[in-house]
Amino acid sequence: MKLNVMFGVILVCLVLHILIAGCGRREKVFEKWNNQTFMEFMDDSVSKNPERVCMWVDSMLPASADSLRYYRLLLLKAKAMMFRSEADSAMLCLNRVEDYCAASETEEDIRLRAEVWNVRGNVYSRIKASLDSALWAFRKAYGYALQGECRSSVPNLCMNLADVYVRKGHYDRGAFWYRHALLVCDSLQIPEEERFPVYYGLAQVSMELRNFERCDYFYDLAYRFYNHMKPYEQHIYLNNRGNSYYFRQDYETALEYFRRSLALANRYPSMEFERNLTMINLGEVFLLLNRMDSATYYLNRCHQFFHSIGNVSALYYIDTQLIELALKQGDMELATRRVNEAVDVGNVEPNMIRMRNNYLQHYYEEQGDYRRAYHYLQENLRIDDSTRNTWIRMKAAEIALQYSQDSTLMQKEISIRAKENQVLRLHQWLYAAVAGVLLLVILILVFLRGRERERWRMQMAMASLRLENVRNRISPHFIFNVLSHEVRIHPDRERENRSLMGLIKLFRRNLELTESVSVTLADELDFVSTYVDIESSALGNQFVYTLKVDECIDRNAVRIPSMLIQIPVENAIKHGLLLKEGRRLLEIEVSRKGEAVVICVRDNGGGYKEKHTSWGTGTGLKVIAQTIQLLNSYNRSQLTMTVGNLPMGNDETGCEVCFVVPFDYSYQLKKEKKWTR
Repeated sequence: MKLNVMFGVILVCLVLHILIAGCGRREKVFEKWNNQTFMEFMDDSVSKNPERVCMWVDSMLPASADSLRYYRLLLLKAKAMMFRSEADSAMLCLNRVEDYCAASETEEDIRLRAEVWNVRGNVYSRIKASLDSALWAFRKAYGYALQGECRSSVPNLCMNLADVYVRKGHYDRGAFWYRHALLVCDSLQIPEEERFPVYYGLAQVSMELRNFERCDYFYDLAYRFYNHMKPYEQHIYLNNRGNSYYFRQDYETALEYFRRSLALANRYPSMEFERNLTMINLGEVFLLLNRMDSATYYLNRCHQFFHSIGNVSALYYIDTQLIELALKQGDMELATRRVNEAVDVGNVEPNMIRMRNNYLQHYYEEQGDYRRAYHYLQENLRIDDSTRNTWIRMKAAEIALQYSQDSTLMQKEISIRAKENQVLRLHQWLYAAVAGVLLLVILILVFLRGRERERWRMQMAMASLRLENVRNRISPHFIFNVLSHEVRIHPDRERENRSLMGLIKLFRRNLELTESVSVTLADELDFVSTYVDIESSALGNQFVYTLKVDECIDRNAVRIPSMLIQIPVENAIKHGLLLKEGRRLLEIEVSRKGEAVVICVRDNGGGYKEKHTSWGTGTGLKVIAQTIQLLNSYNRSQLTMTVGNLPMGNDETGCEVCFVVPFDYSYQLKKEKKWTR
């Protein structure tokens, strides 16, 4: 009793453990569902283990009701049902997904609808052998794929369309869709290792057209990526390549490939369809090798499977072989019964029709009905002619396609060259512009450097002149002190003392004026008047000095450069009037012109003569010119100086020096300029 109780407790614990583990496993599945990597793993597992995929999907469906994820799971289950050769269950799942997509027109739903019709086409083609329905489904899937912009699925749809056309005997259209798939792969930059289905598809077309050299070329291209293929893709490659050797009547090599194909299918229990399809091919090869026992074994095994799923195309193929098997066994009664019971479909592959015609020709020859035997011989000749015509059309289409591709590539090359030339010209203009900008920057820097050096040179020159002036001040100070002492010790010499006092004033003002860059107009005119008064005794009684100043000009408000008037006046007296006989005229005129003061110094001393010995070194005018140039570099409004000759009457020629000084002229020598010219 205690043992029974203990056993019951242990059993309950085990059941609870299994339930908890199942729940935990289901939770892990849900966690993985949220991972894109796991979804891709499930999609890859459809062909390898569809039973497990169905189990996973069934465990996740209850938690995903009425959602996009729910219908994606249904689509995945439909694929698994297809690989399990359960066509009705697959169609039921696809119909439910199609009804969901019909209620919405979002981009995601359009993509899902393209996948639905792709799977539906595979079901029609693979299980039901309804090629027209498969072609219709693949065309709809192709349209939805383009509409939903799911370009990555377009190459597979092109290959599915090509497969159906090849099975219908339209080899030129099949080749067209295979090549179109290659073009799409090029445009999408799909890696080479993912294009092998296109290669063995083109090999299949070449095999049907009996171009075995071209066939082997494409099969060799596909075989490079054999290890990248999924199991069902490896089966397609092995089975189709075995068929290529079958049509070459190299039955031993064909048998080798078919055996490899059967061994591959046996490793995957879910590949029942592929396994039975390979058995048909093995039965055919053993039949041609007159190994009747092996042929009977394989044909009987696969006949039951294809009869259970209702694949009339495969049954047509098997019944054809059973007719020949009965003939080779010498059983005419069995052969007649199988001819009468053989299925007949409206649309099968041309190779199958040709094979049945061969066996029926053999049957009627054995029956002695040569008229019927000749009929089937003629039918095969017609099929061969049609195949040759198709091959010719395909070659013409291939040449036209190659020409179109070459033309397209040439146009692209020309377009690329034109764009490269445009880019080259743009680069040339860009380089020229950059070089021009650099050259302009260099010129500006050189110009600014030159101006800076010139300004620095002028400042050095002025500093040198100032130093020289300081050195020369020693002598004026000494003379000034001596003259002052002389006036104090001889107060009785009134006339001489008056002249000495004027000279002392002149020296004093000269010392004061040299201390600053600018002076007022009043100070400058006072200094000049003192100087002219001293020099008037040497000029005689015929000397006439005139000073004209506009009443609107405030002499104390207007500032001018130091010694601006004194130097021209001194030059006029020293180099002109002292050397002249007769009347001597000196005139200073100050007037207003707009926002500037115009100062003119005129004399009748014979005019300005360049490089004349009587004009001395010209140091005074050089100092004025350099001072004006330096000051102008700090001012927007410029101070100008003009020197020229003018007629004075009585056939005399005079000299005129004029200055135009703006009212807002600045005399502050700052490190940074106020403006830029």
